[in-house]
Amino acid sequence: MKKRTILKISSLVLLIFLSSFLNYFYPKKLDADIKITKIIVLKSKRELQIFHNNDLVKTYKISLGRQPIGAKHFQGDNKTPEGNYFINDKNPNSGYHLNLGISYPAKKDISYAKRFGKSPGGAIKIHGLKNGFGFIGKLHRLLDWTHGCIAMTNHEIEELYKSVKIGTPIEIRP
Repeated sequence: MKKRTILKISSLVLLIFLSSFLNYFYPKKLDADIKITKIIVLKSKRELQIFHNNDLVKTYKISLGRQPIGAKHFQGDNKTPEGNYFINDKNPNSGYHLNLGISYPAKKDISYAKRFGKSPGGAIKIHGLKNGFGFIGKLHRLLDWTHGCIAMTNHEIEELYKSVKIGTPIEIRP
C-alpha cells in the first residue's frame, strides 16, 4: 500500500514539475496591434497558423478530436472538420477557457449527414483547457483529446481570442 501511495505522489510531483517547466518556455507573444485575417489548421502537423493579410504571423501547436484522421461527418465521431469555414462566435464564459466558434456544419456537411440519416453535429470550437485544468499547459498536446474541437493552451487562446474577429475565415486541412 505504501509503494502505491509513494508512486502516486511521485507521479503527481513529476507531472507538476514537467508542466511548470514546459509552461515556462513560451514563444514570443503576438503583437497586440495585429489583426488576424485568416486561420489555417494543418491537422496532420497539429498546427494552427494565423495570418495578417498573406503574411504568416505565428504558428501554434494544437490537439484535435480523438479521431484526428479524416473529416468530421457525424455527431459523435470525435473528428475535427475539414474545409472552409469562418469564426462565428466568441465566448468568454466557456467551460473550456475561452472559445472561438467555427461555422461547422456548413450546408455541404448537413447534406452529407442527411444522406445517411444522421446529424452532422456542431459546436466545433477553438478553445483552451477545461476550466480548472489550465495547469496542464502544453502537456495536453501529448494526445488528441477533444470531441472534434481544436485545443490550445490557455495562454495561447487568450492571445488568439484578442486578435480574431467574428467573420475571420478558417481553413482546416487534412
